[in-house]
Amino acid sequence: MTLIVGVRYLLASGGFALATRIRHPGLYRGLDGQMRREIAWSLASAAIYGVPAGIVAWGWQNRGWTRIYTDAAAFPLWYLPFSLLLYLFAHDTWFYWTHRWMHRPGPFRIAHAVHHASRPPTAWAAMSFHPWEALTGAVVIPALVFAIPIHVAVLALVLTIMTVMGVTNHMGWEIFPRFIHGGPLGRWLITASHHQRHHAEYRCNYGLYFRFWDRLCGTDKGLGRFDLAPGGGGRGAAGAAGGDGPAGIA
Repeated sequence: MTLIVGVRYLLASGGFALATRIRHPGLYRGLDGQMRREIAWSLASAAIYGVPAGIVAWGWQNRGWTRIYTDAAAFPLWYLPFSLLLYLFAHDTWFYWTHRWMHRPGPFRIAHAVHHASRPPTAWAAMSFHPWEALTGAVVIPALVFAIPIHVAVLALVLTIMTVMGVTNHMGWEIFPRFIHGGPLGRWLITASHHQRHHAEYRCNYGLYFRFWDRLCGTDKGLGRFDLAPGGGGRGAAGAAGGDGPAGIA
């Protein structure tokens, strides 16, 4: 499972890094050393993520411990999309509160500073975590499958969304069309434009998929902006882009 998680990371981040090179040549110029560190931390995180994932896979196949099911008729069809949203919301809730806690001085200095050492973040930074932070991220989905029924295909979709959003939120440019991140849908969904502001200002925009908790808790400071000039000193700067979120800091 560690190998699977590691290969998944390399393929996803490598693919989006290649897309960045094609779409915005030179955007990561001068960041070779940083990207090597991001890859090293991420592969260490993959080793940690692989442990609970392996326990889940073994327990499901050999002991029937989990609530993962393969027969789509075992639950009403409406439960398939419902379970997807339920897992994403539960994961987002866990991520918001643990992420916000990690921005307290002690946890930040011990662990979360590793992730924020990527300035600006690149497509390789999605799993660039200190081992203590990797542990907090590695347990949530495995814990959910022991409690909440989910079809194996829906679980695969959850993991795919988690991977894609983790990478694209750190690329340094917005891959989704404006009608998503700049329209009504973008007021509730997180893309790179929202997460970029977190990396620029730190004490805001803590969510992963949804802006629900940020809005509810007053930590949503709206969208950021990108300086895409290759090698520009202001690359990754954030600023008001519509002012669509309530200002506030943790």
